[in-house]
Amino acid sequence: MVQKLADLQVGMDFELPVLINQVNVRTAKNGRRFLDLIFSDASQELPGKYWDASEADVQTFVVGKVVFLTGKCETYQGKLQIKITKMERTADSQYEINQFVPHGPLTKTQLQEQIKALLLEITVPKWNRMVRYLLKQHQTAFYEFPAAKSNHHDYAGGLAFHTLSIARLAEDVCRHYPQVNKPLLLAGTLLHDLGKTSELSGPVGTQYTVKGNLLGHIVIMDAEIVSACAPLKIDPDDEDILLLRHLVVAHHGLNEYGSPKRPQLLEAEILHDLDELDATINMIVKAEKKVQPGQFTERIFGLDNRRFYVPKRNNSQTAAPTQTNLNL
Repeated sequence: MVQKLADLQVGMDFELPVLINQVNVRTAKNGRRFLDLIFSDASQELPGKYWDASEADVQTFVVGKVVFLTGKCETYQGKLQIKITKMERTADSQYEINQFVPHGPLTKTQLQEQIKALLLEITVPKWNRMVRYLLKQHQTAFYEFPAAKSNHHDYAGGLAFHTLSIARLAEDVCRHYPQVNKPLLLAGTLLHDLGKTSELSGPVGTQYTVKGNLLGHIVIMDAEIVSACAPLKIDPDDEDILLLRHLVVAHHGLNEYGSPKRPQLLEAEILHDLDELDATINMIVKAEKKVQPGQFTERIFGLDNRRFYVPKRNNSQTAAPTQTNLNL
C-alpha cells in the first residue's frame, strides 16, 4: 500500500495527503490554463500538472497548503511525475505542515548543542563574540532553513546541518595540519552561509527573496559582519575582522560563482574546498538513494549534469556511512 510519495513506482494509482511546495500558473499552447505543481511529503518531491484550472483553483491551490491527491505515477522524459485525477484542499487544522517537510538526520536540539560546543573552540575573543552575536540574530531561521532551494541539503534544518558538517570536517583538517588557524576557520565556517536566512524564503516552498536575488548571501553576510562591529565595539578595519570577512566573501572560490574575491588565505581555501566537498557528497548520496545498485543516477545539474554509477555490492558489508555521526 502506498503510504508516501517515495513508495510510488511507474503505473501505481494512489490517494495521499501531500503538501503543495511550489505552484506556477501557466498557459498551454492551446490556451488552456494549468497549474504546474511540485508536491512533497517528508519522503520526496514529485511534480504534477492540474489542467483547466479555474480562477477559484488558482486561489485555492497555493504554496504551503495540504491537499488530498488522487492520481497515478507516470514518467516524463525519464523522470517520475504525477498524473492528477482529483485534488482537494484539506482543512488547515487537519494536518501539521511540519510532517510534510523533509528533515535532516539531526534534531534541532542536537544541532543547537553541537553548534554551541563548537563556539568554545573559537578562542579568539573578537571572532567568538562576532559569531555568537550573528547566530543569535538568526537563531530561529538558522536551525529551520534549508541550505539551498534545491541540490544540496534542501530540507528543513539543512542550513545548520551543512554548517555543522563542514565544521566537523574543519576540525579533522586542523588535527592533520596543526598550522591551520582553527579559530578563524571555525568562525568563517559558522558564518559562511548564514546570509541564506535572508537569501531564501524558508523551508516550505523555498524561493529566493528579492534581497537574495539582488545581493546574494555572501554580500548579505559581509554587510552584517560590518554592521555588528558597532554594537560589539570592534573596529571594522581590525585585521581579525578583515580576515573573517575574507573567508565569507571568498568561500565560493571563483568570481563567476559569486565570490567577490578568490581565496587569499589558507583558511579561506580550506573553507571553499570543504564547502564544495560537503555539498557534492550530499548531492551524489541523494541521487543514489533513488536508484538500485547496478544503475546510474539521474543527471545532477549542480555537478555539471553528470550521472553517477551505484556499484553492485553487498550493502551489509560496504554500506556507505550516514551523515548522522557528527557528534564526535
